[in-house]
Amino acid sequence: MPMRKAGLVPAVALALLLAACGTSADAPVPNEALRQHTSYFNVPAFLHEQSTALNRRKPTVEKQVLLRDGGLETERLRPTDWAKELQIFQQADIDKPALRGLYLVDSVTTPDGLLRRTYRRRPGAEQPVRQLLVVSRGGQVQQVRATVAQDNPLVFSTKTLELDSPNGQLQTYRVQGVQKLILFDSVRYAVRGTVGE
Repeated sequence: MPMRKAGLVPAVALALLLAACGTSADAPVPNEALRQHTSYFNVPAFLHEQSTALNRRKPTVEKQVLLRDGGLETERLRPTDWAKELQIFQQADIDKPALRGLYLVDSVTTPDGLLRRTYRRRPGAEQPVRQLLVVSRGGQVQQVRATVAQDNPLVFSTKTLELDSPNGQLQTYRVQGVQKLILFDSVRYAVRGTVGE
């Protein structure tokens, strides 16, 4: 028994050393959302990855809000909970078991090496996400853009959700849209956030 334990310790130490040396710090690390073997792009995993990194960095963000009168209001703040700040982008999640097979997937690689993957809602499907575009390079997400719509006798709304993450780090995010409730005028809105230091 003592010999088995003695042989086990070096083997475990060697395994830990190999695991620690297995990835190069210079190599780009693929986004978790692209690594997972799921039907469609995993928006929640991407948002979790970005919000975790932002919560560690604690950067400021400059937010521009479109007002009802058409003017822009700008403020600078330091979000304490990035998961909450980016929560609206969860609406772009199409990677759910109930939605499998309801989106057509089209992939194109551009001459400059970008992979543009578009998920389009199949004709006749009534899911709110009409289209989701994911642009990546070398396994890192560069941009996510979704069109989300709702149309029924009480309300019509459509919005565009966009996240830009060059080099795999969130840099800007935008939400813009229009909403029309029955018996009320249409309301247009737009918010843009630019991540600082």
